[in-house]
Amino acid sequence: MNSILKSIGTLAVVAAVSAATTVGVLRYGQTSGLWSDSFSRHDSLPAAYGRFASLPQAGETDFTNAAELSVNAVVHVKTIYRNQSSSAMRDPLFEFFFGHPGRQREMPAQQASGSGVIISEDGYIVTNNHVIDHAQQIQVVLNDKREYTATLVGTDPTTDIALLKIEESGLPVILMGNSDDLRVGEWVLAVGNPFNLTSTVTAGIVSAKARNINILDADMKIESFIQTDAAVNPGNSGGALVNTRGELVGINTAIASQTGSYSGYSFAVPTSIVQKVVSDIRQYGTVQRAVLGVRMREITSQLQKEKNLSTLQGAYVEDAVEDGAAQRAGIRSGDVIIRIDDMAIKTGTDLQEQIGRHRPGDVVIITLLRNGEQMTVRATLTNREGGTEFIPASDRHP
Repeated sequence: MNSILKSIGTLAVVAAVSAATTVGVLRYGQTSGLWSDSFSRHDSLPAAYGRFASLPQAGETDFTNAAELSVNAVVHVKTIYRNQSSSAMRDPLFEFFFGHPGRQREMPAQQASGSGVIISEDGYIVTNNHVIDHAQQIQVVLNDKREYTATLVGTDPTTDIALLKIEESGLPVILMGNSDDLRVGEWVLAVGNPFNLTSTVTAGIVSAKARNINILDADMKIESFIQTDAAVNPGNSGGALVNTRGELVGINTAIASQTGSYSGYSFAVPTSIVQKVVSDIRQYGTVQRAVLGVRMREITSQLQKEKNLSTLQGAYVEDAVEDGAAQRAGIRSGDVIIRIDDMAIKTGTDLQEQIGRHRPGDVVIITLLRNGEQMTVRATLTNREGGTEFIPASDRHP
């Protein structure tokens, strides 16, 4: 208790000092002319502000409806891992307690936990692949404490998404939202079970979109995370990221931390990716990954100067794979892809996400820059083998 009081006291002191400092700065600015009229008044609004001039002032933020709509559809996922038995080394004391050498002894089972999101009334649940990877048994506990054994329907390590199924009907679900509509600065809620604290809701804002943090270890991985500052900790993985309307916009997946606990930023797989992965797993048993067939480089100021590019936006094509979808469409080294269909491409991550939403055989309209001139091509996406057929689940790569 004393330590808690000390912590609270420290925070109070910091708050008091901060408040005093702020007041001092404001007074200094007012009396010294630091913020003179030439800086505080404008004859006309800057163009960026003009677009928002007629909008009403932001009101008080109320998250209660969004929390109520989502908390009952987020589940606690518990996993059991049985370690392989091992041979004991010859040791008289060990033999006295555990038997003769050379005999196998059973190692104790390990347990772990995470979160999941109910997406259908008949028991389909989305979670992270790393939450259930290699688990021998998966238990799902609902918010009302009902418990079920779950079946693993399928996984996609390239996006860290897995689909589970429990046998039940009439379950609460979260409405699937459109992560494309999210804007940086928008409020979101993270709902999950951190540290086995069931049904925990935290709030933050969208800090960035299409963030690649190189955390997934899989061929053809797709990382285009929503970055937020909502508090997410171990156990939140697989839980819901929802907007203030209570709609699912992402699956919480990772945190940026030096300690393993929340340090300011968390990352979620957007529903634009989740929906496609789940749909493929339900229909085909595996994800039907479309391939454009290009090797990309991020455009930096240095690359722009080196290649004499007319823009810093887009995905620079380092090379087009021989006889791949891009090469067949006429895309070549040095092109800058700036749009897929009606979606702007600002980075290579954007390109990965947009192609990742498609299946082999889909035709996309690609807008690109070549020697500063804009042009459009049509590309028929392929599977990883170069064809346009769907690949059966039994043929998928590990």
